[in-house]
Amino acid sequence: MNKTIILEDLHQKAYQATWDLQEELFQEIVDIKIQNRRENSILETPNYFLFVEHPHVYTLGKSGDFSNLLLNEKQLTEKGAEFFKINRGGDITYHGPGQIVGYPILDLENFFTDIHKYLRLLEEVIILTLADYGLKAERSPGETGVWFDVGTPFARKICAMGVKASRWVTMHGFALNVNVDLSYFDYIIPCGIKGKAVTTLRNELGVQHVDENEVKEKIQFYFEQLFEATFKIQS
Repeated sequence: MNKTIILEDLHQKAYQATWDLQEELFQEIVDIKIQNRRENSILETPNYFLFVEHPHVYTLGKSGDFSNLLLNEKQLTEKGAEFFKINRGGDITYHGPGQIVGYPILDLENFFTDIHKYLRLLEEVIILTLADYGLKAERSPGETGVWFDVGTPFARKICAMGVKASRWVTMHGFALNVNVDLSYFDYIIPCGIKGKAVTTLRNELGVQHVDENEVKEKIQFYFEQLFEATFKIQS
C-alpha cells in the first residue's frame, strides 16, 4: 500500500486543461490496476493531489439540473465565464479566482475502500483547517460539503465537494471559498440547493484578504494526518 501522494500546485490553470490532466493521471492509475489483475502482478499505484485556481467557470455534475445555471451562453461570455458538464457527482458549482480547489487522484486501495469515509474525511480536512482560524464549521445532513450555522436561517456553505470514483480511483474533489468574488454565485442555484447562501473565509474572518498559501499548508497538514499519508512535492 503506497501512502505517498505526489502534490502539485498548478496555480491558475484553465478548467479544461486541468480536467484533461486529471483524466490522464486517473487513467494511469486505473491501467496499472488492470495490469496487476490481468498479470497477477503487484506494481505500485501512485497517488496524486492537485491544487489549482480556475478562471471563472461553472461546472455541472452528471446528475445535475441544467436549469440551475441562470445564465445563457451570451451572458456567460459577458461574465468571462465558461461552462462544462462533467463526470463528477453533485449538481452545479462555480470556480474562480480566490478559491482553493483540490483534486485528490488517489487509489483508495492504498488507504481504505469506502467512498462514504473518503467524503467524510475530505470534509473533516476542511473543518479542521477552518478551526485553525477560530471558526466552527460543520456538515449538513444529506448535503455533501462544509457549512456554517447548519439548521438555522443563516446556514451558508463555504466548501463544495463532488467526486468521481471508479475501480477505487478518485478524481475531482473540493472547492474552498477563501477570497472569491461571491457575486458569481448569484447566477446559479449552488449545488441545486435553493435558499442556501454561500460564504468565504475572508468574509467569515472580516478581513480584506486571507493568505491562500497558508490555507493550503493547513489543508496539506490535515490531509496527511487523516489519510495517514505523506506528501511529496512536485514543482
